[in-house]
Amino acid sequence: MGKRGSITFWLAIGWIAVVIVCAITAPWWPVPAPDLIDPDLLATPPCVGHPLGTDTMGRDIAARLLFGARVSIIVGFCAPLVGMVLGSLLGVPAGFYRGRPERLILFILDTLLAFPGLVFLLVFTFVFGASLTTITVALGVLTAPRFARVARANTIRFAEREFVLAARGVGAGDFSIILREILPNVLAPMLIYMLLVIGFVIVAEGGLGFLGLSVPSPAPSWGGMIAGGRDILDQAPHVSLIPTAVMFLTVLSVNLIGDAVRGRLDRREGQL
Repeated sequence: MGKRGSITFWLAIGWIAVVIVCAITAPWWPVPAPDLIDPDLLATPPCVGHPLGTDTMGRDIAARLLFGARVSIIVGFCAPLVGMVLGSLLGVPAGFYRGRPERLILFILDTLLAFPGLVFLLVFTFVFGASLTTITVALGVLTAPRFARVARANTIRFAEREFVLAARGVGAGDFSIILREILPNVLAPMLIYMLLVIGFVIVAEGGLGFLGLSVPSPAPSWGGMIAGGRDILDQAPHVSLIPTAVMFLTVLSVNLIGDAVRGRLDRREGQL
């Protein structure tokens, strides 16, 4: 990693740290309540008392960004974790056993991948209701097939390595080999892929918020904030552009971190 890459990497780390800290400490910031409506300050630009302005209902944008960060952080990190666990449960057996189990699992994965993601999210939220838990689980299930493919490819890569053959030679069973030999080696690329998926999940949750299918109002979410200002972009662009900028920087930072970690792992493996 060059000097320039190192700077961008640490800037990205710093931004993600700021977002996480803001999400955790949101109730302690000296800002109005995120659902407090001021009818005298509708779509007001940044001013004293409202450093980022107000939205179309007179609610403080800074406060809603702070509390909306909680939704993006929880969904952004927990949904890929759900997807990684489900993907590992499918992908590792497919790569380890091959043959008929692999064909069956691949058929299931191809079926899930062929199903339109937006339709799946719409049906899932309609059946189970729009809530933070529902959105997190739905996005986790949606990303599981991609994690499964990564898990399968890396399991095939390690299944015939010397340490696995040595474990078989001393009489280790399949479950022991998967747990002790395969999973520790598959985990690293899965975690790196999870970093790349986090950005996709944050954008997906923002899209659901834009459609009104994320956390129910008046709870703030970045996507819902962006949607709230779409009708007055020519009059008060800050209502949508400020949360858009925050989401953009967050997703960009996560992607930069993921690319940097993946590049470092690739160089390390190239030296082995």
